[in-house]
Amino acid sequence: MNIIIADHHPVFRRGIRSMMKDHKEFSFKEKIDDGNELISSIELCNPDLLILEVDLPNTRGMATIRELRTHFPDLKVLILSCHPEEMYAVSAIKAGADGYISKTRSLKDIKKSLLSIAKGETYLSEEIKFQLQHSNQKEILNFKKLSTREIEVLNFLSKGRRNKEIAEALAINEKTVSTYKTRLLKKLKVDNIADLIHQSRLLQIAN
Repeated sequence: MNIIIADHHPVFRRGIRSMMKDHKEFSFKEKIDDGNELISSIELCNPDLLILEVDLPNTRGMATIRELRTHFPDLKVLILSCHPEEMYAVSAIKAGADGYISKTRSLKDIKKSLLSIAKGETYLSEEIKFQLQHSNQKEILNFKKLSTREIEVLNFLSKGRRNKEIAEALAINEKTVSTYKTRLLKKLKVDNIADLIHQSRLLQIAN
């Protein structure tokens, strides 16, 4: 897995590399210390995972995450930030990040977040998951009413897959995918696909 670290603190970048040195499957390809380099560096290196500090100079917080998701739908994004999780974690997931962890967490937790996202999971701390679980009981109940096929379609949508890609993966036609999307909007009580994806990310974490 090719990784880019976007953080303006050299000591922190070196620390991440050192922490993951025993995991040969991770290859650190580039460093970014200014937001103006972000898009061009990703285009050049085509990484699998971006580790991003949202306080990186010349970035715009959650707007930058949404921009990354638009330009690079398959890129995994871990926010590893100085900002407290209780203030920013849920917003980051809603914006399109695959995980959020504070720099104040232990090295063990930070490593766990990287390994989880590498496996295609969404990562938040247990404390944030607990808060989500107790604040979204009605939404969780709706989520549990979905059929197995609806959950499969929802998982593909949350990864940015298009109708054609979903249809090919599930061996169904595109019209059927559209039908499932309509059902999901109704069952999860949202008005558009963006809100559907945002809610699915939170519900899959809290569930």
